[in-house]
Amino acid sequence: MTDEAELTGASPRRRPRKDILEIGGRRLSPETLMMGHGFDPALSEGSLKPPIFLTSTFVFENAAAGKRFFEGITGKRPGGAEGLVYSRFNGPNQEILEDRLGIWEDAEDALVFSSGMSAIATVMLALVKPGDVIVHSAPLYAATETLIGRILGRFGVHWLDFPAGATREEIDAVMVAAKAKGNVALVYLESPANPTNALVDVEAVKASRDAAFPDEKPPIVIDNTFLGPLWAKPLKQGADLVIYSLTKYAGGHSDLVAGGAVGSKAIINPIRMMRNTIGTITDPHSAWMLLRSLETLELRMSRAGENAAKVCEFLREQPQVETVGYLGFLEAGSRQADIYNRHCTGAGSTFSLYLKGGERESFAFLDALKIAKLAVSLGGTETLASAPAAMTHISVPQERKDALGISDNLVRISVGVENADDLIADFRQALGEI
Repeated sequence: MTDEAELTGASPRRRPRKDILEIGGRRLSPETLMMGHGFDPALSEGSLKPPIFLTSTFVFENAAAGKRFFEGITGKRPGGAEGLVYSRFNGPNQEILEDRLGIWEDAEDALVFSSGMSAIATVMLALVKPGDVIVHSAPLYAATETLIGRILGRFGVHWLDFPAGATREEIDAVMVAAKAKGNVALVYLESPANPTNALVDVEAVKASRDAAFPDEKPPIVIDNTFLGPLWAKPLKQGADLVIYSLTKYAGGHSDLVAGGAVGSKAIINPIRMMRNTIGTITDPHSAWMLLRSLETLELRMSRAGENAAKVCEFLREQPQVETVGYLGFLEAGSRQADIYNRHCTGAGSTFSLYLKGGERESFAFLDALKIAKLAVSLGGTETLASAPAAMTHISVPQERKDALGISDNLVRISVGVENADDLIADFRQALGEI
C-alpha cells in the first residue's frame, strides 16, 4: 500500500491523520481515547486494531533518514526518536501503548518495560550513581527493597526510609539526615504500600523535598500500581515520575508481565536512554495485549472496586478476623483518612486481611479457598489471595517484617470481577476451616 508516509519518507509516527482529543470543546476521556488514540488504520491496510509488529528491525527510507533516526535514539539530536529503528529501542506497538498510557495521568511522556521490576531498575540506574543516597517510604515491594539495599548497595548507594504514613515532621527529619549522608539522588515512594496498604502523603513529601533542596531537587518517583491509574494520579500531588507494574490492573488478565513509567519529558529522556542501552523495553506481543486490556481498564477496575467494598463489609464482621486493612474503612479524622481524601478517588480492590492467630490460621484459610486462587500478584479479573510474610516478602529480614507490620497472620487479597456474593460464600466457608 502506498500512503502519505511512504510518499514523503516520513516516519510512521508522523501520522497523516491527527489524533482527535476533543469534540465541540469537550475534552475526550481516557476510556474513549483507549479505543483508537495513537493509531491510524490507514497506515496498516485499514486494520481496525493495530497489528502485532513482530520484527527485530525496521527498513529506512534512505541513509539520511537512518542517520537522523539514530541521532534521535542516541541523544545527539534533541527530541528523541523520529522514526522506527530497532526493536530494542522502539516499535509501533510499544509507541502506541506509550501514547495511551500517558493519557490516564495527563503525562507528557511514557515508557513501557518488560516488567514492573525492569521499570524500577531502569529508572534507578538512570537516576542514581555510586555514593548517592535514596530516600524511600516503607514498606516497599520486597524485590524493590532488595534492589535498593542489596544490589545498588553493592555499588555504594545508601538509603534512608520513613514509614508510609509518616507526618511532615517525620519526613523532614529523614530528608535532613539523608542530605547529611550524601547526595540525595532520588525520593522513592510506594503508595499504598505493599502489602500493608498504608498510604504515603505525596504532598507532604514534595513540600519536605522542596524545603530541604531549594535548588537542585531530587525527583520524586512513586509506584502507583495498587490504585492507578483510575483511583490515584500522583503527578497531581507533585510526583515527578509514576511507575506501574502493568502486569496488574493495566494488563488485568494475569496473562502478561510488563511495566510502565509516566512523567515529564525532562525526567523520561534519561530513562529512555538507559532503556535503549540495557534493552528493558517490553516486547511487541505484550504491548499489543496491553492495548487490548486498556480498552476495558475502567470497567474492570470499577467492578473490582465495587466487589471489594462488599467483600470487606462482610469480612470485618467475622469473628476469625482481627482487622481489615481496606482503604474504605479508614477512621474519620485519622492521618490516613486525610491522605486518602486528598489523594484518592477510590479505595481499590486490593487489601490486607489480618486473621486472629498466625501462620497456621492464614495457611488454613488460604488452603480452603475454592473460588479465590492461591497465587501472588493482583489486579486481575480473578480474585487472588496470598501470605506475604511467607511468599512475596519472605526475603525481607524478620526484624524488618516485624517493624513494618508484615506478620504471619496477614493475608493479601486482590478482589476480581466475579459475583460478589459468590466470593463472600467462598470466604465464609474458608474462615470456617480456621
